Amino acid sequence: MVKIRNIELGEFPLLLAPMEDVSDPPFRALCKQYGADLMYTEFISSEGLIRDAAKSRQKLDIFEYERPIGIQIFGSETESMVQSAQIIEAVNPDLIDINYGCPVKKVTCKGAGAGLLQDIPKMVRLTAEIVKATSLPVTVKTRLGWDDDTKNVVEAAERLQDIGIEAISIHGRTRKQMYKGEADWSLIAEVKNNPRMRIPVFGNGDIDSPEKAVEYKNRYGVDGVMIGRASIGYPWIFREIKHYIQTGTKLEGPTVAERVIACREHLLMSIKWKGPKLGITEMKRHYTNYFKGISHFKDYRTKLVTTSELDEVLEILNYIEQHQEEFILAHV
Repeated sequence: MVKIRNIELGEFPLLLAPMEDVSDPPFRALCKQYGADLMYTEFISSEGLIRDAAKSRQKLDIFEYERPIGIQIFGSETESMVQSAQIIEAVNPDLIDINYGCPVKKVTCKGAGAGLLQDIPKMVRLTAEIVKATSLPVTVKTRLGWDDDTKNVVEAAERLQDIGIEAISIHGRTRKQMYKGEADWSLIAEVKNNPRMRIPVFGNGDIDSPEKAVEYKNRYGVDGVMIGRASIGYPWIFREIKHYIQTGTKLEGPTVAERVIACREHLLMSIKWKGPKLGITEMKRHYTNYFKGISHFKDYRTKLVTTSELDEVLEILNYIEQHQEEFILAHV
């Protein structure tokens, strides 16, 4: 049983990665429904949070059915990070996660996210203050290092454990790689196999199929895997991985009708949480993934992404559901 303090996550937990503009409550609800064991919010700016920025505050929304759920923060200033942790504690998530992995320039140039991989002593000091400031478990998400010459995650993980973090998720790329090339899990395995490590070590990067999840589980010995991009428009990946681990056989993927049902559910939850205009607009980025691999679908996809009226979107989805025999779905 993998545990973060007293949070029981099962034998091989599947984590939903915190993804900016993706991992909101509507998306998380679907991932939970299909088997995610632990989820995180989108990352929240500590500076935005202490300044009471509306967008940052909205990201604090969590719901009972999501538990266990972690709220992720990023920043580079100790005072604002500590204040943010205290604000978050009042919301009562199951844990606080610190982002030391975001590679985006507007984050790293301020010394936050993966930027702190260039200053491990500061990363450790900052984390120690957050651990002291909250009674919640604190976890970390990070990368292998800043670049190929500074792959320092083995040292960083050990030092972070020593000052009190209770789990670590590691993306198998450097900051310089961004999301290019293939994720290298060998250093993640080195962290896990370090005899001094006692906390759960979760691997992240390129898990896009049940076969790969099981292969990496066996090859690298991690305590669980964190799934990001492969879950966008395809929350069924959690269910499929669990089935494959339990039975050794592949579960058949969702039908066209099942994809429509999930997509519609996502859309309606998005509208309920964000309001009609923003809910419909931000849903457009998901349609391509929900209906990936379906032939003769281009015209319908175009209609979905160019329509801004809910009735019209629902009419298109209803047509697809009721005429699914017109579409050929290639399960890949």
